[in-house]
Order: sequence, then C-alpha cells, then structure tokens
Amino acid sequence: MARVNLDGNSIPMLAICMIGGGGFIGSHLCEKLMAETNHKAVVVDVSSEKINHLLDRSLPWAHRIEFHQMNIKSDSRLETLVQTTDLTINLAAICTPADYNTRPLDTIFSNFIDAIPVIKYCTENNKRLIHFSTCEVYGKTIGSFLPEEYRQDPKYFMLKEDVTPCTFGPVEKQRWSYACAKQMTDRLIYAEHAENGLKFTIVRPYNWIGPRMDFIPGVDGPCDGVPRVLACFSNSLLRGEPLKLVEGGRSQRTFLYIKDAIDAVALMIDNPERADGHIFNVGNPDNEVSVKELAELMIKAYAKVSGVPASSLSTLDVSAEDFYGKGYDDSDRRIPDMTIITKQLAWKPKTPLDELLDVTLQYQHKTYSRAIQRELSKLSN
Repeated sequence: MARVNLDGNSIPMLAICMIGGGGFIGSHLCEKLMAETNHKAVVVDVSSEKINHLLDRSLPWAHRIEFHQMNIKSDSRLETLVQTTDLTINLAAICTPADYNTRPLDTIFSNFIDAIPVIKYCTENNKRLIHFSTCEVYGKTIGSFLPEEYRQDPKYFMLKEDVTPCTFGPVEKQRWSYACAKQMTDRLIYAEHAENGLKFTIVRPYNWIGPRMDFIPGVDGPCDGVPRVLACFSNSLLRGEPLKLVEGGRSQRTFLYIKDAIDAVALMIDNPERADGHIFNVGNPDNEVSVKELAELMIKAYAKVSGVPASSLSTLDVSAEDFYGKGYDDSDRRIPDMTIITKQLAWKPKTPLDELLDVTLQYQHKTYSRAIQRELSKLSN
C-alpha cells in the first residue's frame, strides 16, 4: 500500500544524505526510515558504531542504506553526495555542554564553519535541507532577568520560534559559544533562503533522550569525558557514585523521548510543503522537571531496573565552576511553544517522563553494567 502524506498525496522515494547520521539521533532516524519507509539513507559520519546493526547486507533494506566514513571538514566527496541525493539532513555537531568551555574553537567550527559548505552545496544544487539547530539558540529567557516573584510564571520562559529574542551571556562566558554558532548557522540558512531560494527546515530539539544517547566515560567514550545530564547521571548510577547536581540542580528542563522526536522528523521529511521555510521547536512541555527532580526520578527508576536499593544511591551538590570549569553560564528554564509544529504537522509528543526514563535506564543497565563492573573490579585488584 502506497504511503501518503498529511495532505493525502503519495510520498515519493527519497535518497537522503544524512550528515552526522551515525550518532544518537541519526541511528534512530535510520531505524525508522528502514523499517517504515522506502527512502534510501546515505549516511556520512566518522563512525558507524551506532548503526552497525542496520548495515548487515543480509537485511531486507540492505540496498537502501550505505555508510560513508568521512570527516566533512576536509572531504571533497561530500559535495557529490549532496548533489546525487534529494534531501540533506545535517546532524553534525559538537553538542556536549562540557566541551563548550574547554573546546570553544572546536565548538564554533563544528556548529558554524563546518556547516557553511553543506548549506552552500544545497543552495547551488537546489537541494532541500533539514538542519538541526538547538533550543539553546534562544539563550537566556526573559524570566532569567526578572525578580524571583515572577519566575514561577511559565509565560516568561516560553520560547517561540518566530517571536522570542535570542539573548546570550557575556563573551567571556564560553558556554555560549555553542548557542551563538548555532544561531549564526540558522541566520545563514535563512539568508540563503531569502536571497537564493534555499528550501529549508530548521529543527530545534529540546533534550531528546533515549537509548544510545551520548556515551559512558571509559566504556564507549573518553575516561575524562563529561556527557550531557542524562548520560552523566546514568554513569554515576552504574558506578554507584553520587549524582552531581550543578548549583543544586535548580535549572529546569523539558525532556522528549527520541522515538516521539523521530516521528516529528519523519513528518518533516514526508511533508515538504508544510515543513519548508519553517523553524520547529520539537520538545515536550509536559515533561518539565528540575535537574534535581530528574536525579531523584532516575534513582527510583534505576533501583527498579537494577535491583540496587534506592537508599544506596545519592546526590551531591557541586558548583558550576568545579564541574564545568571557569566561564560556564546557563539558562535556568526553557519551555517550547508547540503552536507551529502542531499547526503545520499535527504532531504532539506521547511519552511521559517516567516511561521514557524506564526505557532508557533499562537500555543503559543492559548495555553498560557488566563493562563497568569489570572496570571497577580491575581498579580494586
């Protein structure tokens, strides 16, 4: 049976160049494309580790997925891949907060400079681009500057794609290198659209989480690496160490299950008439908690998954400077306005926070617990 889009039109088969498609988001998107569509995925990344399970040539979709190992900074093959496919999805980025302070140059180059050729190739070859931005482009919310008595009102923290100003901290706060680079890329894309007719969609994720997110230090990432908050907490739980709460875990965030997020991206792929020219917040405002509350929920969920008593797991308050280094800054709360994506794509998130934490921690425990136990036993001998 032919697949149809939201307007009842048949969906043509697309060849999709997925830059950075071997990572967390790309691996889940590839799974959906292979299992539920007839699209072809041309995956470009430095590693295929998270999609190796899809690359077995005996699988029924083997003719619809191919992997090209390359660093897009210096590989001339990229332009040819953009030219010979119908749609480019750019997922490539450095997007780990700990790196913004310690690797600001790499962060700026990865998120702005390296994106310029991709945008140029799409414009020059009349190819559609779906670019992954970030909710961090909004910077500090209006509520961050208001007296405490106003800070409970969500309207001061609601972020709207076409209205909310992008307000960052001072230049000496290197933490904003990521957000500024991403915003410049968004502006370049919009300028290419305005002057040269680039067909684009910009995606602004709000804390997408699920299996294969980030890395566990010392297992499938550097020993001294600091992943994002959920993987960071998972690492502490797996090791039986206290979960570190930066500045007491006061910051509030919304969390979205990766499967729900990928459903939204699939709608963008299959409905270009509705998605082109738009910036979409993709998050779940109903799954908002403080980082401290997230830690408490994860402790309960992990105790259920692992059999480890919750009473043996704890939290520890640390300063931002001790955890991230000098120059860290943050926005205390971000809530996505969902008006545009609901209107254009009829998409709404489905998965509640407790359910997505259960699924994610089951995966983390199953995937990493034995490796960490082996590592810990070596250290004790």
